[in-house]
Amino acid sequence: MRSDLSFCLLQIRAASDPVRAEEVDCFVRRLEVDPGQVVALDVLAESLDDSIYERFDAVLVGGSGEFSVLDDVPPIQRLLDFLGETAARGFPTFASCFGFQAMSLALGGEVVHDGERAEVGTFDIGLTPDAGSDEIFGGLPERFLAQQGHKDHVTRLPTGARHLASSERSPFQAARFGEGLVWATQFHPELTEDDNRRRVMRYHELYADEIDAVLEILRPSHETHGLLARFADVLGDASGKRSG
Repeated sequence: MRSDLSFCLLQIRAASDPVRAEEVDCFVRRLEVDPGQVVALDVLAESLDDSIYERFDAVLVGGSGEFSVLDDVPPIQRLLDFLGETAARGFPTFASCFGFQAMSLALGGEVVHDGERAEVGTFDIGLTPDAGSDEIFGGLPERFLAQQGHKDHVTRLPTGARHLASSERSPFQAARFGEGLVWATQFHPELTEDDNRRRVMRYHELYADEIDAVLEILRPSHETHGLLARFADVLGDASGKRSG
């Protein structure tokens, strides 16, 4: 059952980042679980080790504020190594935005920085044919709106990943990695329109003269709000079968 699950949210955010606590709350609400079921781990200050697989039922990865998966710094490299091991184990994972880029890069995909194709605001997403039979994406309409906030883009998925969604500016928007319960999205299913508006205002200095244009294109993204809860239900069903 969903209420029996525990999640480890890997956060890549500076101690001064005003979004840290809000990000945890967003995942809690979209998973539809109690706050105590989601535990944040600061990747910049804490270690990533095998005990995570024993203590939690799933790993979550969110955004990153000022960091990029292309940053050549030890914490990012340790995270990439950990995500590579996590996917190899087929350990249940849902990653968004930075997490999608990190999982793709960790498994041999390609990520580039391209501010000209940045997606910040609410954007149209289309499903691929493979999404129709997917356990969590199969419930989405063929086209839907999603919250975005990125300038880095996955330009090649790793071998074995199933491409599930795309957008005009950034063609790789979602994938399932391997045969385990490992999904990731470039968009933010943990965010509502209001959540994204607050996040944009928190980072207003980063957007400068662009902030009005970003706020103007924000729209509701109701179709994405159930993705994480469906992930939790699929995970709960799988956990029940294992224990049974």
